[in-house]
Amino acid sequence: MELASTYNPAHTEDKWYKYWMDQKFFHSEPDEREPYTVVIPPPNVTGMLHMGHMLNNTIQDILVRRARMMGKNACWVPGTDHASIATEAKVVSKLKEEGIDKADLTREEFLSHAWDWTHKHGGIILEQLKKLGASCDWDRTCFTLDETRSDAVLDTFVQLYQKGLIYRGVRMVNWDPDALTAVSDEEVVYKEVHSKLYYLNYTIEGEEESVTIATTRPETILGDTAVCINPNDERFKHLKGKRVLVPLINRSIPIIEDDYVDMEFGTGCLKITPAHDLNDYEIGMRHNLDSIDILNDDGTLNEAAEIFVGKDRFVVRKEIEEELQKAGHLIKVEPYDNKVGCSERTGAVIEPKLSTQWFLKMTDMAKVALGAVMSDEVQFHPAKFKNVYRHWMENVQDWCISRQLYWGHRIPVYYLDNGDYVVAKTAEEALKQAREKTGDTALSLNDLKQEEDVLDTWASSWIWPISVFDGFNTDNKEIDYYYPTNDLVTGHDIIFFWVARMIMAGYEFKGTYPFKNVYFTGMVRDKLGRKMSKQLGNSPDPLDLIAQFGADGVRVGMLLCSPAGGDLLFDEGLTEQGRNFANKIWNAFRLVKGWQVDSSIPQPESSIRGIEWFAHKLDQTLALVDDHFSKFRISDALMAVYTLFRDDFSSWYLEIVKPGYQQPIDTKTYTATIQNFDKMLRLLHPFMPFISEEIWQLLEDRKDGESIMVSDMPLAGKVDQNLLAGFELTKEAVTGVRNIRKQKNIPNKDAIALNILDNNGNYDKYFDSVLAKLANAEELIFVNEKVNGALSFMVKANEFFIPMGDLVDTEAEIARLEQDLKYNKGFLLSVTKKLSNERFVKGAPEKVVAIEKQKQADAEAKIKAIEESIASFKK
Repeated sequence: MELASTYNPAHTEDKWYKYWMDQKFFHSEPDEREPYTVVIPPPNVTGMLHMGHMLNNTIQDILVRRARMMGKNACWVPGTDHASIATEAKVVSKLKEEGIDKADLTREEFLSHAWDWTHKHGGIILEQLKKLGASCDWDRTCFTLDETRSDAVLDTFVQLYQKGLIYRGVRMVNWDPDALTAVSDEEVVYKEVHSKLYYLNYTIEGEEESVTIATTRPETILGDTAVCINPNDERFKHLKGKRVLVPLINRSIPIIEDDYVDMEFGTGCLKITPAHDLNDYEIGMRHNLDSIDILNDDGTLNEAAEIFVGKDRFVVRKEIEEELQKAGHLIKVEPYDNKVGCSERTGAVIEPKLSTQWFLKMTDMAKVALGAVMSDEVQFHPAKFKNVYRHWMENVQDWCISRQLYWGHRIPVYYLDNGDYVVAKTAEEALKQAREKTGDTALSLNDLKQEEDVLDTWASSWIWPISVFDGFNTDNKEIDYYYPTNDLVTGHDIIFFWVARMIMAGYEFKGTYPFKNVYFTGMVRDKLGRKMSKQLGNSPDPLDLIAQFGADGVRVGMLLCSPAGGDLLFDEGLTEQGRNFANKIWNAFRLVKGWQVDSSIPQPESSIRGIEWFAHKLDQTLALVDDHFSKFRISDALMAVYTLFRDDFSSWYLEIVKPGYQQPIDTKTYTATIQNFDKMLRLLHPFMPFISEEIWQLLEDRKDGESIMVSDMPLAGKVDQNLLAGFELTKEAVTGVRNIRKQKNIPNKDAIALNILDNNGNYDKYFDSVLAKLANAEELIFVNEKVNGALSFMVKANEFFIPMGDLVDTEAEIARLEQDLKYNKGFLLSVTKKLSNERFVKGAPEKVVAIEKQKQADAEAKIKAIEESIASFKK
C-alpha cells in the first residue's frame, strides 16, 4: 500500500463526514441502551461560525463521540435560534439599503422579508459545524420558530398565565432606542465612558435663593418632577416644604425628603425624574410624584419636554448645555467617568423607560432552581460558578418577556374593544373564551385584536431541552427516553440568560432538572488576552484555520489552551502544533505499515517486555482519561492521550518493537502493535475524528458500514504499578546512555558494553532486554566495583558505566560529577527538610511520606556513589 509522506486533511475530512452521514451513524432512536443526550446551545439563525462556537462545539462533539463509543445511545440535537432583536435589526438594515422603511410595511410584509432573509442565511452556521466534524443528529435539526417549538412556546405562555405567573403592567424597563424594544437586565452591557458632570441651579419658587444639583444627563431635567434631599441633612433643613423651578421651562416642582439621597455624593440635592431612572421611579412611587416621559421610542424628545422637541437626546445634551449657560443656570462642568448601560444587541445607550409590558414572576421558580444547583443535583463545572448563580438567583427580578418587534413568537393575548383581554393559543380558542367572558355570542374574530408584541427570544430557548423532543406533547415516548439530558456545554456569559432559566423551566414543566451537568467554557481571547473582535482584527476565520491546519489540528489546538471555565488564550501556533501531532500519528502509521512480517522468526524478549509494559501504560492512561472526563477536565484528558501517543507509543514502544534496518518483524509483535495502534486510535477518536477514522480504516481490512466512531472504547484494566516504575528506571538508563553518546559523539549504530554496579542489591533485571536494545549494548555486564576508564551515570542507587579506555577526560568527568553531586545534595536537603516537618509527617498520607523517605534513601545512595567516583578519578 502506497501511503502519502504527509497527512492531507483535505483528502479525508469531506470523505469521512459523508460516509458517517450516509451510514446514519449520527442518528439516534430510543432503544434499550442508556441514552446520552446533549442539546446544542442554538446559535443565531443568521450567525456565522466564530471561535467561541468552535470551542463549544468541539467539546460537545468530544463528549458525544466518547459516549457513543462507550455503548450509549448518543443523541446530539442541533438547531438555531430565531434571535428576535439581532435578526430584526439585520432585516431592517437590509431594507434600508433597498430604500424601504420598516414603518411603511405591514407586519405580514415585514415578516415575509424576515423569512426570506432566514431561508437565505439560516443554517449556514450548522453547515459550517459539519466542517469541524460535529456529529449532531441532523435529522433532528430544530428552529425556535418552527411549528413544534412555536406550539411549545405558546402552550407554556398559556399555562403560566393560567397559574397566575404572567401579568401585564407598567414598569420601568431597559429601552433600546435603536431596536425600539425593551430588553432584559441581562441584555444590558455596562461600559466605562468619559462623560461630564453638570452642576445646575434650580431657583427656589418665590425666592432669589437656589439649590444646586449635579447630573450626567442634563436633557432629563425636562422630565423632573421633584428635587430630593436627605431628611438628616442639616444643610437643607430650611428647604423643607418649599418648591423649585425647573431650569428653562420654569415648571414648579416640590422639594421632598428621602433617606435614599447620599449626603456625601454630589451636592446632596438630587433631581427626581421618575420616567427616566429606576431609582427615581421608586422614589416617585413612594412620594406619589407625577411621571413625565419626555422621550419618544427612538430617543428623540417629545411634546412633554416642551423644548427641543423632535431632536435626538444626545444632540439635546449638547444644545441644552449652551442654553443653561445663557440662562445662568449652569455653574460648572466637570469631567466624570461613569458606567453607561448599552444594549448587548445593538450597542445603543439604554434609556430607562416606563412601559406597559408582560412579565413573568420568577421568585418561586428561582428558589427551586437555586436549590437544585446548590445541592449539586445539577452540577456546575467548574463549581466556582455556583456562587455567581446563587447571587443572581437570590436577587432575581420578574422577567420582562415582551418585546416590541415583529420577528418572534407573537404573544397569544387577544384584546376586546373595551380593553379587556383573553389568553389563548389560537384565535379560535380566544374567540370562544371572549364569548364566554362577555356573554356576547355575536362576537367574531374581527372583534379581537391580537397583542402586537412578541416574546423575548429567551422565552423560547428556556424550554429548549424539552421542546426539541416535542416534550409538551403528552403522546410522546421520546421525551421520556431522552429527558432529562446529560450534559450542557455553554459559555458562562449566558448563565442568567439561559442556564438558570432552563433549570427553572425544567422543574416547572417536567418536575426535574433539564441536564445533570453544566460545563462552562471560557471566552476565547487572543494570546495578549484581548477579546476577539472584527474591529481589532484578531479573530481568525475558523474555516480558514480548518483549511490550513485541518479540523483535527484546530480541535487539538483549541483544547490545548482551554481550561474549564477559564478564558482561552488562543494562539494559532497551537493549531499548528495540532496539525504536527496529526502528522506524527500519520508517520507512526506509515512506519508500522512499512514493516515486512515473517511468521517464521521468534518474538524477541525485548518485544515481549515492551508489549507488556505498554499494555499497563495504556490501562493507566485509560483510567486517567476516565477520571478527567468524570471531572470535565477535557483539556487534561486530551493531554493524557497526546502524551501517551507522542511519548510512550511513538518514542518508546515503537522503538522497542521495530525490527532492525531492512529486517522483518515477527507475527506476534506485529499483531500486538496493530492492536495497540487500534486502541490508540479509538482513544484519540473523540478528539481527532477524521485522522483516526482514516488510519483505522487502513490499519486492517474493513467491511462496508464499519467505522471507528461506532467501535468500542478500550476499557481500563488492572495496572501493575511496580512494572511501570521499573520501566521508568529503564527509560532513565537509556537516556543516560544516549546523553553520553551525544557528549562523546558515539553514533547510535555503534554497539557499546554497559557495566552495571548494583549498590544496594535491588537492581531489577526485568527490562534488561529493552535496555540492551535501546542502548545498543552488545552486552550488560554486572560488576562489583566501579569501572576505571569509564563514563558513568546513576539511576537511583544503581551506577552505569560505559568503558572509554583512554578517551576519558578525567578533569571534565570530575567537573561533571561534582555538578551532579551539588544537585543531589540540594535535592537531599529539600527532602530532609520536608521529613523534619512534623506537621507534614503527621498530616500527609502514609504513602506520600513513604515516597519521600524513599527519595531520601535514593539521594543518599547517589551522593555516596558519586563521592566514591570522584575519589576514584582523583587517585
